[in-house]
Amino acid sequence: MWETSARLLRLLSLLQTRRDWSGAELAERLEITPRTVRRDIDRLRALGYPVLATAGTAGYRLGAGADLPPLLLDDDEAVAVAMGLRTAVGGSITGIEETSVRALAKLEQVLPSRLRHRINSLRSATVPMIDTGPTVDPSTLTAIAAACRDSLRLRFDYRSHDGTSSIRATEPHRLVHTGRRWYLIGWDVDRQDWRTYRVDRLDPRTPHGPRFTPRTPPDPDLSGYTSRAISTSAYRYQARFTLHVSAETAAERITPTTAALEPIDDHSCTLRAGSNSLDELAIYVAGKGFDFQVHEPPELIDHIRKLVARLAAATS
Repeated sequence: MWETSARLLRLLSLLQTRRDWSGAELAERLEITPRTVRRDIDRLRALGYPVLATAGTAGYRLGAGADLPPLLLDDDEAVAVAMGLRTAVGGSITGIEETSVRALAKLEQVLPSRLRHRINSLRSATVPMIDTGPTVDPSTLTAIAAACRDSLRLRFDYRSHDGTSSIRATEPHRLVHTGRRWYLIGWDVDRQDWRTYRVDRLDPRTPHGPRFTPRTPPDPDLSGYTSRAISTSAYRYQARFTLHVSAETAAERITPTTAALEPIDDHSCTLRAGSNSLDELAIYVAGKGFDFQVHEPPELIDHIRKLVARLAAATS
């Protein structure tokens, strides 16, 4: 009996780790016969777990049930979930703090002492830096994520950086999170172009619009695309520099929300940044402490030459 119960828990754990399993794969992992797999699947169904047979193959899938089934986590997974919940308490999603605390309390109640010790050690050694920036309502995130998943056109009220409000119609593609802010990448129906929107500045309108056929994204690297969109493209001056350090070294001082980095080789990388001020661009790149070369725009090259002359004269 104990052997059967342990095997059922292992089977349930495997079904939770990926979407589809064939009967042969489950039998091999559990070191049992396919016939025993079928009997164990029937036992799980009798216990209320919605194990579905996959169409066209002799396989299985754990479906969504009326109640949340118990999650079977290994030690590292349990620690990762607990620390993720602790991080969410001071995160960038409005109203999630109390929910995260309740979920964390339930998790810690059932954790073995060895894992509670690991989590408490991490907590005692960690000092969170409170972010006072704008937060996002979780219902907004889930509404956008559902529209991306189902390829539904999204309409929303949007506030630009200068406070101007407008109604946008978008074919949403992906959400991007920088650690501080959430961005939506989508095809703007009226402007017939790809746009990047700050999620904390938009309010979705319901119901969502008609379905659409997903377009090819503007860049395979959506993280880099978003970095360039929010740090460079929106400004009057768009500068390109070569930094004489690796991209990994530069990334220690340059965040993706202020500039975009592209590796060239092990000892150099391209930096793209934008600003409405040439002085700001010059001071920004010089202040990072790396040797660099400026390529564009031409007016920045001329401006830096004049700035160097003024600084030299000031120290003569």
